[in-house]
Amino acid sequence: MNTLTIILIIIVALEHLYFLVLEMFLWTKPRGIKAFGLKSKEFAEETKVLAANQGLYNGFLAAGLIYSLLKNNIEVAILFLFFVTIAGIYGSYSTKKIKLFYVQTVPAIIALTICFLQYF
Repeated sequence: MNTLTIILIIIVALEHLYFLVLEMFLWTKPRGIKAFGLKSKEFAEETKVLAANQGLYNGFLAAGLIYSLLKNNIEVAILFLFFVTIAGIYGSYSTKKIKLFYVQTVPAIIALTICFLQYF
C-alpha cells in the first residue's frame, strides 16, 4: 500500500476508535450527549447499553482496518472500508442525520476509491 492509502485508512480507523470511546464510555457524559445530540441525560442513561453495542461494532471496524495495515493487505482494507461505507450510509439514512454521512461515510469512500485505484 502506498503512503496516501495508509494515511486514509488510519484516519478512518481513528475515527471509529473515537466513535467506540464516545459510544461505550462517554455516552452519558456531557461530551457524548452533545456529540450525538441526545435529548437528555435520562435518555442517554436509558440507551447506554444500545450505544455500547454500537461502539463495540465501531471497534470491530477499526480493528479490521488496523489489521489490514499490519498485514499490508489491501483486500482486507477494501472489505472493511466497504463495511464502514455501508454502515455510514445506513446510519445517516436511518437517523436522518446528514452530518453522519459526511463524518463517517465520505472519508471511507475517499479511502475506498484510493484503494481501488491502487488495487486495479
